[in-house]
Amino acid sequence: MPVFERLKVWEKAHELTLYIYRVTEKFPSEERYGLTSQMRRAAYSVPANIAEGDSRATKKDFANFISHAQGSLAEIQYFSLLCRDLELVPTGVYQQIQSQADEVGRMLGALRTKLLKKS
Repeated sequence: MPVFERLKVWEKAHELTLYIYRVTEKFPSEERYGLTSQMRRAAYSVPANIAEGDSRATKKDFANFISHAQGSLAEIQYFSLLCRDLELVPTGVYQQIQSQADEVGRMLGALRTKLLKKS
């Protein structure tokens, strides 16, 4: 098992990615290259950046990748708001995405702080 898979924040980010894939499966086909693609890209970018950062030689480098993951998470939060306002997802789905994103965001912030203190 790769080391990053042992990180709880990676696990939570992966769960969010899977949820977003399931949600976006139901989007209209005309959104395939729009919101569907953008949301999915932002979603898988979060755990991918955690994984890539974990492989870096220094804690400072890892913290930089966590910053990229935080940026992608912000995109997810905006895209889910947009999808709610466009009525592509019901409020409950929007709230679920936001809740999961908030949890991942708190975890990323704590990890980044810890990494920067060690570097």
